[in-house]
Amino acid sequence: MSIKQNLQNIKSQLPQHVTLVAVSKTKPNSDIMEAYDTGHRVFGENKIQEMVEKYEQLPKDIEWHMIGHLQRNKVKYMAHFVSLIHGVDSIKLLEEINKQAMKHNRIIECLLQIKIAKEDSKFGMTESEATDIIQSKELSELKHVKIKGVMGMATFTDDKNIIKKEFLYLKKIFETLKKYNAQNNEMEKISMGMSEDYQLAIECGSNMIRVGSNIFGSRNY
Repeated sequence: MSIKQNLQNIKSQLPQHVTLVAVSKTKPNSDIMEAYDTGHRVFGENKIQEMVEKYEQLPKDIEWHMIGHLQRNKVKYMAHFVSLIHGVDSIKLLEEINKQAMKHNRIIECLLQIKIAKEDSKFGMTESEATDIIQSKELSELKHVKIKGVMGMATFTDDKNIIKKEFLYLKKIFETLKKYNAQNNEMEKISMGMSEDYQLAIECGSNMIRVGSNIFGSRNY
């Protein structure tokens, strides 16, 4: 099927409250424009340089999401346009995002990345680390970031029971963090679920899914 057909097929199955992030990493601008021409506007990238190049070349009403692991020294390159940063895993990274957002007089929305998988290769913080950040004086002083929710990546496995357990754990953390009445805490997004498991993720409470290969076909590494 074409990119257009894939997108329409996925969207026809999605509940209204679920945001679809089309993961366009490694894909050419022509593929992104094919998706764009269907009316889709939310795209996810995992490398800053690639996202910056695409931002400069493509329509300016695209909402760019940074979904990959983010190094502090790279934040400055996207601070003027990024819509949502999914992979925030430390207060130091939040401080850098705030610093760069302030230069552009923007407030950048962020998700706290929680490590829900057992794999060492996955990034993210623990529930207690996320709680400490939400309650911290440091976060309350950051005027140019907003914590909009959480993000997690499940274990890469065919065992649906493991994946479901991890998704439900992230949902529980989200509900816990949401209760804290902190100035920068506006918990509303749960970013979990990818091409292989987004339907299960939605059943477990996800309202933002990150889908690449089911839209654009196999990835070009």
